[in-house]
Amino acid sequence: MIVVTGGAGFIGSNLVAGLERRGETSIAVCDRFGTDDKWRNLAKRELRALVPPERLFEFLDTNAGKIEMIYHLGAISATTERDVDLIVETNFNLSVSLWQWCARRSIRFVYASSAATYGDGAQGFDDDGALAHLATLRPLNPYGWSKHAFDRFVARSLTGGERTPPQWAGLKFFNVYGPNEYHKGDMASVISKLHPRIVAGEPARLFKSHRPDYADGGQSRDFIWVGDCVSVMLWLGSQPRVSGLFNVGTGVARSFKDLALATFAAAGIEAKLDYFDMPEGLRDRYQYFTQAHMDRLRNAGYTAPFTSLEEGVRAYVQGHLGTPDPYL
Repeated sequence: MIVVTGGAGFIGSNLVAGLERRGETSIAVCDRFGTDDKWRNLAKRELRALVPPERLFEFLDTNAGKIEMIYHLGAISATTERDVDLIVETNFNLSVSLWQWCARRSIRFVYASSAATYGDGAQGFDDDGALAHLATLRPLNPYGWSKHAFDRFVARSLTGGERTPPQWAGLKFFNVYGPNEYHKGDMASVISKLHPRIVAGEPARLFKSHRPDYADGGQSRDFIWVGDCVSVMLWLGSQPRVSGLFNVGTGVARSFKDLALATFAAAGIEAKLDYFDMPEGLRDRYQYFTQAHMDRLRNAGYTAPFTSLEEGVRAYVQGHLGTPDPYL
């Protein structure tokens, strides 16, 4: 059995679909569904169990002899969330408990970290898992800090010679886009927000730049198609000897203007762009550039190519956003 926490969420539900395509027939999902359409993310999947978070460890203890691997993707992922106690309990304490449970039971463990751990990028985007390097990073919000705190917990456990899961991997996801993100609201990708405006004949609205070294719309991110994230996680599932902290991006930064133009092109609509001032409260906390260093994942043996921005946006728009059923 494979357990996916956060399996009804964006990346989690895509992973569950990928595991199913690979032939896995015993998949357990731990998540909350709420009152919106999040359930649709799993409506097409065949599942062994749906476990509420408050019963997770009861379920794990009962099924410990059957569990091969845990993908821990469940988290409060909103960078705007300000209930820090809730973030700590969900993103840090739960992760520590799962790590320790997997260590005791000798069960493989892959968890979601985040590019938000890099803060404004002043220290670069090197996925060096050494304690000394991690200590130099300065996340900009409680979400990024909570993910960073767990990365540092893992590093301390390794340095201190403590018992660890037989395989572990922390994945620093960069700007992921793709199907099944529709429940995320303001945290959904820019593509999913632009598409309804574009098909309605409106211009794409992008932030103006408030730095002289970046043109309006020139702010850049390492945008990664969710299918590539799934490919990395499935590869780790097939490589039990590979452990480490890894960036999951493409290694190529692209501008928000590029993203908007790709969305127009995928929809077959002539591009119209409009720029507006960034809110003042965001300007001091805004990342103008992210780009993953991918050498560690490549050196670990991952050789699959990453999807280009244009290819990924086309697959998203034409295969999901522009169809009657956008769900994977």
